[in-house]
Amino acid sequence: MFKSFFPQPKLFFISALVWTVIVMVAWYAGASQWGALIGLGTPDPEAGPVIGLGHFTTPEFLWFYVYYVIAVAIFYAFWHRRAKHPWELWSILGSALILFVTYYGVQVSVAVNNWRRPFFDGVQDALTEGSTVTQTDLFSLLLVFAQLAFMAIFIGVGVRFFTSHYVFRWRTAMNDYYMARWKQVRHIEGASQRVQEDTMRFAGITENLGVAAIDSVMTLIAFLPVLWALSEYVTELPLVGAIPAPLFTAAIVWSIFGTGMLALAGIRLPGLEFKNQRVEAAYRKELVYGEDREERAQPPTVRELFGDVRRNYFRLYLEYMYFNIFRFLYLQADNIFVMLLLIPTIVGGAAVGFTFGVLQQVLTAFGQVSNSFQYLVNSWTTIVELLSIHKRLQSFEAAIDDKDLPDIDREWLEIHGAGDPKIETIGPGV
Repeated sequence: MFKSFFPQPKLFFISALVWTVIVMVAWYAGASQWGALIGLGTPDPEAGPVIGLGHFTTPEFLWFYVYYVIAVAIFYAFWHRRAKHPWELWSILGSALILFVTYYGVQVSVAVNNWRRPFFDGVQDALTEGSTVTQTDLFSLLLVFAQLAFMAIFIGVGVRFFTSHYVFRWRTAMNDYYMARWKQVRHIEGASQRVQEDTMRFAGITENLGVAAIDSVMTLIAFLPVLWALSEYVTELPLVGAIPAPLFTAAIVWSIFGTGMLALAGIRLPGLEFKNQRVEAAYRKELVYGEDREERAQPPTVRELFGDVRRNYFRLYLEYMYFNIFRFLYLQADNIFVMLLLIPTIVGGAAVGFTFGVLQQVLTAFGQVSNSFQYLVNSWTTIVELLSIHKRLQSFEAAIDDKDLPDIDREWLEIHGAGDPKIETIGPGV
């Protein structure tokens, strides 16, 4: 699944994570100021946020583009020299491009959030007696929003288009890898399904989940500092009182609580989904044999196999019922959580300059951070499906590498009376 597309996957992903941490720490430790050394200007720390498309052409942003290209070039050169791979342009440079464009798209959301304060403060001012806000002022701000919205559409469509091609290249790499070893695995039950259907589904789910995961991480990177800065307007929280960076802290605690609770509630779902594929495959296989052999697919056998299917589905329904109870309770509570936090500040907001524009910024930033932390909550059922596919392909690859079966396959073989827990010994019927 991974070594067909990435060079030395375990070391590659560890090195990517370590290198990312290094360049990020360096950036926040002072590298963000190095742009002045090459004539890009020095950011003014006291200047307010730039409203509109100018947000992306500030000296800090121009230097960030250069800094990112340098970091990617160093990483690519290292892996090109260490372990040249036929798919390295897509797996390394393609991944870097997706990360950059996704982060750029998130910055559009940050720019829109910066726009909210002057616009909604203008609306609030326009509704008061003696206001000096004109129609032109508000129309001008709406034009700025339109520019940002069109950019968001362009970036969103572009990244989806490129990601689709990227993931299909990954599927192509897996297909080529498996077909090059077809003689080793062609006799394994379900080999054709693994190569065709599971690689297709793996690619499709990875595309959807991968884009969402990257977007969530980039949103956190972009909006956590925003939420930290906005916390200065919130003096205290209900029940807990005054704490440092209250909005920032509340968003993290609430989101981690929800993610942990939902992960615990759905901890059995991946294994049940995997077993579901097993019982469905056994039932389907018997029916296929029954098309050509009169002695196969007899009522007692079919009844027993379908009974396995029914029992597993009923267990899945029960587990999903527990999971959905916790999931919907949490998501409904999440709809009002931030307003509960803000009630003391709203009531006494005049004293700390808490305006309607600031409220809109807080609601948007808190929602972005909260939704990003809740990625697992919102994607859990799809993640379960991907984990199930991963387990099946992992078992399939055990035959190629002559390795022992994963634990869940060992359990299956023990239940069904197989002897040697090596996947290559599994014949028709398992």
